[in-house]
Amino acid sequence: MKFLSVATLLLASPLVSAASFPSLFDPTQVTLNAGTTEDFPVQGDNPLNYCEKPAGNVLTIDSVDLDPNPPKPGTTLTIKASGTLSETVDKGATVNLVVKWGVITLISQTVDLCEQIKNVDLECPLEKGHMALTKEVKLPAHIPPGKYSVLADVYTKDQKKVTCLKADGIEFTI
Repeated sequence: MKFLSVATLLLASPLVSAASFPSLFDPTQVTLNAGTTEDFPVQGDNPLNYCEKPAGNVLTIDSVDLDPNPPKPGTTLTIKASGTLSETVDKGATVNLVVKWGVITLISQTVDLCEQIKNVDLECPLEKGHMALTKEVKLPAHIPPGKYSVLADVYTKDQKKVTCLKADGIEFTI
């Protein structure tokens, strides 16, 4: 679905961007925790977890499949996703985004969802209903080795939780 791909791309794209940072040391694994130590896995072949129980979220995810999983430097990452929006997501929706490489925070910012989805040829509003899609993302060949963690916490303009997804300990090796 369009929004689900955006959420997944918001997890993958910063990782790709952050991977261009030079290696400072051999990073150790870090876990991004949005209030719980319990895992709530997203269905499908992926490293994604919900940050918390997804009951009541605007987005209900059926599945997300990544190929390859785990992602590999220099390859094309194919994302297949499906799910349902219980309401239309309008302009003003935001994403709280955090990307860590080991213990180093590479990105920690709030971005406008509708501005970001323009990068993947989508526009707001994202209509209510069921959707499915496939999207490809080219990963750079030179990603510094280490473990990366990504978190995308998404809200409507009225501050309703759309979804919160995280991927901890995505490892890239030389």
